[in-house]
Amino acid sequence: MKIVLAYSGGLDTSVIVKWLRETYAAEIVTFAADIGQEEELHGLAQKARATGASKHYTLDLVEEFARDFIYPMIRANAVYEGQYYLGTSIARPLIAQAQIAIAHKEKADTVAHGATGKGNDQCRFELTYMALAPELAIIAPWKIEEFRAEFPGRAEMIAYCAKHKIPVEASLKKPYSMDRNLLHISYEAGILEDPWFDPTTKANKAMFKLSVSPEDASDRAEYVELDFVKGDCVAVNGKKLSPGKVLKTLNQLGGKHGVGRVDLVENRFVGMKSRGVYETPGGTILMQAHKQIESLTLDREVQHLRDSLIPKYAELVYYGFWFAPEREALQALVDESQKFVTGTVRLKLYKGNIITCGRKSPYSLYDDKIASMEGVKSWYNQSDATGFIRLNGLRLRARKLAQGGPRVDRLKG
Repeated sequence: MKIVLAYSGGLDTSVIVKWLRETYAAEIVTFAADIGQEEELHGLAQKARATGASKHYTLDLVEEFARDFIYPMIRANAVYEGQYYLGTSIARPLIAQAQIAIAHKEKADTVAHGATGKGNDQCRFELTYMALAPELAIIAPWKIEEFRAEFPGRAEMIAYCAKHKIPVEASLKKPYSMDRNLLHISYEAGILEDPWFDPTTKANKAMFKLSVSPEDASDRAEYVELDFVKGDCVAVNGKKLSPGKVLKTLNQLGGKHGVGRVDLVENRFVGMKSRGVYETPGGTILMQAHKQIESLTLDREVQHLRDSLIPKYAELVYYGFWFAPEREALQALVDESQKFVTGTVRLKLYKGNIITCGRKSPYSLYDDKIASMEGVKSWYNQSDATGFIRLNGLRLRARKLAQGGPRVDRLKG
């Protein structure tokens, strides 16, 4: 038996390497994805082998993450439950996809992950495994009763590592969990499980890594211009950049001005509510700019149709159905809508705010002659509005005359 494990080198996966090897008498290959988390990845190979892995892979997936996962999602303006920019959600299918490629290369028959049985990540990993490699067996230790009996909590896992001389930097005092990548940082669990707990106070605000608090941000606003081609940002302040570098640049700019913090209680796929705190400075700027260039270039009915599908698209990403046919169908519609979403947006960043200050496009549908209130002649005839309104009001008149119309007490007497 040969198992490829999604590996971070943290407490859980460090324990799981040895546990899998001993429990299944299996060869373990570990895999870590560099998706822009900027955490220390050096030394993972040595650590994994010292723990029992026969081989380790660390792959640089930063540009692929931005180009093939984040950008398509931005084109859809996908935000889950109106607040969450899906930073963790969108990373999991890429990690699982790369893990499967390694499993095929290594001729492994099994893939494994360290996600818990209470969260969303188990769904995202396993649905991707099933969509791309249904022949592979899946092992999720946290959903195995024997594993949970042996490791009911962090204390037992830390003790296990000490007993077997597994090097981990873990403490029982760690107050929350953190997940970081190019798009965001998420914080949850521990002290954050109380929805009333305030992480922005002076005593707690050191938790945040990507952004300063709006109160501590610069007193001087900063302008930024983003250039788009077919819905994708290709340059920042006139400088052409790859998708990954666009996100890195905007993360720095947004973080400096306290942009992109969200504190929410969300509905997990498995049914429970969960409190999460997120920093998404670059993604928040990118999404705002994208909406603004769309406002200039998208036909009204196309925009309204696409917007009606945003909750479904975001839900599919959040639940883990990135490689499902319905997401692919929605993506085709989204990408078709972006053919003329090209132009430049100017934003002003100031103390947590993103203020739109201008937008322009060679494909703009905005006609200043038509929109002007200054009597400028155009092919729009205001007299036409009389018949337009009369026809739209026909059914309202009919309802009032035949059925009494809506009840409005103020009109009585």
